Amino acid sequence: MLRVEFVNLGRQYDALRDEILDAFDRLSRQGAYVFGSELEAFENEFASYCGTRRAVGLGNGSDAIHLPLLALGVGLGDEVITAPNSFVASAWAIARTGAKLVFSDVGDDMNLDPEKAEQAITDKTKAILVVHLTGRIARMEVFESLKERHGVVILEDAAQAVGARRNGRKAGSIGLFAGFSLHPLKNLHVHGDGGICVTNDEKLADSLTRYRNHGLENRNECLFWGVNSRLDNIQAAIGRIKLRRLEDWNSRYREIARYYNSELSGVVETPTLEDNEEPVYHRYMLQCDQRDELMKHLDDRGVGSAINYPVPLHLQPAAQSLGYKRGSFPVAERLADRILSIPLYSELEDNEVEHVVASVKSYFQ
Repeated sequence: MLRVEFVNLGRQYDALRDEILDAFDRLSRQGAYVFGSELEAFENEFASYCGTRRAVGLGNGSDAIHLPLLALGVGLGDEVITAPNSFVASAWAIARTGAKLVFSDVGDDMNLDPEKAEQAITDKTKAILVVHLTGRIARMEVFESLKERHGVVILEDAAQAVGARRNGRKAGSIGLFAGFSLHPLKNLHVHGDGGICVTNDEKLADSLTRYRNHGLENRNECLFWGVNSRLDNIQAAIGRIKLRRLEDWNSRYREIARYYNSELSGVVETPTLEDNEEPVYHRYMLQCDQRDELMKHLDDRGVGSAINYPVPLHLQPAAQSLGYKRGSFPVAERLADRILSIPLYSELEDNEVEHVVASVKSYFQ
């Protein structure tokens, strides 16, 4: 029986093995491990790719949200609004600043609903962190209008959306800053943890370069208490190798997603898009009421799948003190009960994609 793994990172490595090993060997011989020319080049190339002035490499994607919040002065007495259906890092990054974490419900596109978010704004709201779930950019043009009307800062958690576009603008180029993850499960990843923050604000970028390196101005002068969150030079070199292929990989993601849409739209609920958007399908999420049974059926057919994410953030034990309960955000809760992610990565072969489709169909037949 054909087995289609939900994730297969080894295939990408096999295709790039010689380049990656050459870079590793070259930098190892130089002893260029922390900071260096590869990191600087990757930051410049990534900023250019996103259409921003600056990019700052960091130790992980969580810090790519948390540290810019600190640099902006977000803290005790402030409120930050975000979505309850994301990975826990979105909430953690806010909570650790000391600001109050405020959730607001999502729309049918699985992204933060700007109309509902506006209702959550108070005189203490400092920012709205918009999460581009599944590689699909939220309705940022509406969030930008909230900035004008209420004076709140609009930020992007673009961890899943590298290369996505809406209204011709790329993820990361719209908010004051955007945090990206380079974790191995992302469309663009390094070989371990990694993150990068992009912004057009030179002052914020300069502050981040100090925050990530203990708050140091130079080797012997510390301006403030920072952290140790640096993207290693070798990881940056790997990022550069992969960034050159990202558009091709994302095109393959879209090709597979179109096939899923065409074959499964009458069988399960599939993503529907607006004309002005071009997602990258970090995750392809279908929806059905028999989600758990379908998941077991796929496993029996050799097809891996996953639920991203089964427990909304406002129902996590860590969020208990915020006072939310089941029913607080009905759309996010409904989605959590119905969504199922099926395999989608650029290295999938056509026969594997066809097997995934046939396996989904066979359950309903």
